[in-house]
Amino acid sequence: MDQKEKFMKEALNEAKKAYEKLEVPVGCVIVKDGKIIARAHNLKEIKKSAIKHAEIMAIQKASKKLDGWRLTDCEMYVTLEPCPMCTGALIQSRIKKVYIGAMDLKTGACGSVLNLSNDYAFNHKLEIETGILGKECEKLLKDFFKELRIIKS
Repeated sequence: MDQKEKFMKEALNEAKKAYEKLEVPVGCVIVKDGKIIARAHNLKEIKKSAIKHAEIMAIQKASKKLDGWRLTDCEMYVTLEPCPMCTGALIQSRIKKVYIGAMDLKTGACGSVLNLSNDYAFNHKLEIETGILGKECEKLLKDFFKELRIIKS
């Protein structure tokens, strides 16, 4: 297993925590110098807050750990392509690179619906790499929504 898969598996572990809480199973980790410095998963339903996305919470944790908002030497591994809000936070925090598991064809802002980082003249560009453990990330999401439909019916 290479480094990318190792860290995406950690993000998947976070996504599974969200799944167990009936949250959309998105998880992420932030890595600096080959070590995880922050991890988080979606908590929108539990916290009743639209901004409790995994990426936002991980950025907050990493900023606290590093005692600063600039995460220039950090990389994020996230199971689902970030939305516009999270992509904006990634740009603002100066994250160096984002590794994405599954693309989000409904709200993704790193290349599927739009690409905030590269299609606009922001002062920071994100490096993006997609498809890291993509099948596993997609399966977790599909299983979750399938189960949710059963629960609601």
